[in-house]
This record gives sequence, structure tokens and C-alpha cells, in this order.
Amino acid sequence: MTVVDETPSRPADAKGRVSELHALREQARSGPSERATEAQHAKGKLTARERIALLLDEGSFHEVEQLRRHRATGFGLEAKRPYTDGVITGWGTVDGRTVFVYAHDFRIFGGALGEAHATKIHKIMDMAISAGAPLVSLNDGAGARIQEGVSALAGYGGIFQRNTRASGVIPQISVMLGPCAGGAAYSPALTDFVFMVRETSQMFITGPDVVKAVTGEEITQNGLGGADVHAETSGVAHFAYDDEETCIAEVRYLLSMLPQNNRENPPTVESEDPADRRGDVLLDLVPADGNRPYDMHKVIEELVDDGDFLEVHERWARNIICALARIDGQVIGIVANQPQTLAGVLDIEASEKAARFVQMCDAFNIPIVTLLDVPGFLPGVDQEHGGIIRHGAKLLYAYCNATVPRISLILRKAYGGAYIVMDSQSIGADLTYAWPTNEIAVMGAEGAANVIFRKQIAEAEDPEAMRVRMVKEYKAELMHPYYAAERGLVDDVIDPAETREVLAAALAMLRTKHADLPSRKHGNPPQ
Repeated sequence: MTVVDETPSRPADAKGRVSELHALREQARSGPSERATEAQHAKGKLTARERIALLLDEGSFHEVEQLRRHRATGFGLEAKRPYTDGVITGWGTVDGRTVFVYAHDFRIFGGALGEAHATKIHKIMDMAISAGAPLVSLNDGAGARIQEGVSALAGYGGIFQRNTRASGVIPQISVMLGPCAGGAAYSPALTDFVFMVRETSQMFITGPDVVKAVTGEEITQNGLGGADVHAETSGVAHFAYDDEETCIAEVRYLLSMLPQNNRENPPTVESEDPADRRGDVLLDLVPADGNRPYDMHKVIEELVDDGDFLEVHERWARNIICALARIDGQVIGIVANQPQTLAGVLDIEASEKAARFVQMCDAFNIPIVTLLDVPGFLPGVDQEHGGIIRHGAKLLYAYCNATVPRISLILRKAYGGAYIVMDSQSIGADLTYAWPTNEIAVMGAEGAANVIFRKQIAEAEDPEAMRVRMVKEYKAELMHPYYAAERGLVDDVIDPAETREVLAAALAMLRTKHADLPSRKHGNPPQ
């Protein structure tokens, strides 16, 4: 079979042909039918063009391959050859800066990927890499176009290869606005950030029907791979929102914090928040007693410009906070222990989360500020059997490999291996500061005293009184706030109220930092 001949008689004059062009463009822009648009809206979803209009600055979109159609035959496809082939590609601007985009049009073949559809995506990805500009994918597709067979699968391979080639070169953002099943789910997983919308977006490798057939478990699509599942449990989604409008607005906000590519710095802005603003309230927010919890979010609000920051993976691994913010107009990445959850310990998921974030910051020239209040790694059989050594090493590797400016601040506890892993001076932090409430030690005083003075405590007439005495002695000898400063392990002990000013000055000084890693093909980080 051959593709049906749809060649009409062409107008003879130029004006007629221009009119024909505009008619074809209008046909491509309007989509298959009003009924299909209404069906999309009935699901609480916008059309592909409506989404692009929300993402990009008004009037800035330039479409590529608008009149592209598939050339497949069989199963009736030769009679169904809509323009765009179910994906809209092009570029525009966000706040005046170039951004490339592709958006699946669910109204056409359910957004399923065929050969022409895939090559359009390949082309726009290649253009984004060549131009050195971010790529945003607005995903709403039913997977591979089964009628086209293996050609569709090869199309996915080309996308994955380009995702990998672009990694660390340009920011890649995946916005999940509908279903994403099977191999298609691997493309978002290869990108820097994944956004999802509750109720309407799902991601999974095998759907509920397959799960039931193989395991007997019954589960809904949202229960298996909905936004909340991936934002809270799997860690696949970095952000989850209730509606598309809010989701896409946050994508724009994220782009405002990122550089165009790995050769540029993130955009700086003029800040009306004074760099030397004192934070006297910090003395009240952080208890001197290391056993009392507090909310690290409130500390971050006091330190950053206008108290504004964008938290990444807000609902996954809550014992560590990763966020983008600005200090004196300069974009920074913040990694901070959260004493309010699991006392701020490092565990498998927290290590994974922070390692990925540190790598992203390093790739895109974002200075890293680390706020420490960490009692150690989470003990337990599940953690050890789950590979806490390997996963903790990921965070260690990420910090050691990072060449961007790195500043660490010890608020209270910094114990054992977790202290070293959280960007200590010994693994290359450019500057390390501490508050007078710091406790830097191999372990907590109680545990250390029980080990060092075990014999004296056991032989004492009053073992408990002896233990209390030994704990105080250990604290006085090895855990006073200036012990680390005396040995050059911190660069300065600072007044908490002056923290913002100190960080701003350090970041300004480090803007010209240059560091090179040894020549190599690539490292071999723990996986």
C-alpha cells in the first residue's frame, strides 16, 4: 500500500498559494476537531497549544515542522495524516530568554509517538543542544504508536540518547500533564526536573492491568504512579501541583533560577533585601539544646532574599532540604538537614536526594550553601541491607566532585561520618563557618563517654553520677564551640545574626573561583 494521494490542484498565482499556506497553517493550529478539544478540557486538561501559551512569553513562540505528517501505511493510517503528527515543537522565550519546547497533542493519536512524531522531537532537542538553551517537554501521550511497530520504539531510543547527551549541558525539564507509560517514562527520568499534576498525570513502567495479571494486586493508575506517589514515595517527581496553570507557572519560576547552559552562570537580579540585614531572630529559631527540634525552613527564610526559595523534592526524604534561592541577588543551591524530621539524620533517600541536587547545582554553575545540623546516619538493619554505604557514598562523591563555590555552615550538631559527608572542609568546602552553638565531634557526648570511660563508669560507686560527670568532661574537652576553630577545621565562628552578611560576602568573593578536575573520560560514582 502507498500513502493516499491527497495532492489537490494548486493555485496558479502566488497570492493563491499564500492563501493556501495560511489555510494549511490554520488547519494545523486548530487541531482535529472541536469535539476533541472539548474532550481534553472535560478531563481537566489543557490542549498542547494552550500549555505552550502559558509557558512562553506572549507572542514569542516559533513553531518548527508545523506541516509535518507521518508516512506510515497499514491499519488505516494512510487515510489519517493530520498535520503536526501529534506533537508541537518550537522555541520561544521565558522572561526574554530562549527556551525550546515540545508538547504532545493528546487530541491526535492520543499523543502516541510514531516515526515522524519522534523525528520532530529529535530535531528540537538537537536545536536546543546546539543553541545552548533549556528544553521543556510537555508530556501527554499514550506511549508508542502501536500501528507503526518497531519504528516507534526506535524513536524513543533517539530521545533517550539525546536526553543523555544533553545532561549537564542544558537544563532539561519534563512536565507530566497526562499518562506516561512503559519506556516513555525513561525520558523524564533522565532529565533534571520532573513536574506532575495531581489526578491527571501518571507515570509507570507497567500499568495496573499488568500488575494485576502478574501479581494479583489491584491498584488504580494514580495509586500506582500518580503525582503524590512520585512526589512522596518514589522520588521520581521533584514537584507536584493541583492544576496545570500553577504547575506551568512554577516551571517559569524555576527557569528564572537556571542558566541557559553549562557555560553560563544563573541570572543575577538586583535585590532590595539588604545583604547586611541582621537576623537576630535566628537566636530564637534555633535552640542551643541539640536535642530540641526546630524547622530549618524558617532558618532558610531568614537567610535568603525576601524569604523566598523554591524547594526541590519537598515531600520526599523530608529529613533533608534541597532548595534554590538567592542571596544578594545571586542564585544558590541550599542543602540543609531538617531537625524536625528524623532529627535531621542522613538515610538512603536523603543521601540520594541531596546527591542528585548537588550534581545539578555543579553542572549548572550554582554555588552550594550547606547548613549542617546532623547527628549521623540513620542506624538500622533496613538501612544497612538497603545499601546505606553505597547511597551515602553518592552524596560524598557529589560534593567531592563539585567545582562550584561551596560554603558550609554548622548550626549545631555535626557528628561522625555524616559531618564529613555534608561538605566538610576536609572534602573541599571553600569556606566553613560555625555558630557558637556548634557541636563538632566523632559522636554525641553521651555515646563517646560510654565508650571512653566504660571502665570508670562500671567501677564507680554511683555509675550514673560518674557517667554524667564524664559526659560533662568530654563536652568541655572536645566539644566546646571553639575546638574546631582552634584546629583550623572551621574558618570562623560567627554571630548567627550576621550569617546573611557573611554568606553574601563569601559568595561575592567566590564568583571568580576556578577549579579543574583531573583529565578523565568520566568518573565511576557509586550507583
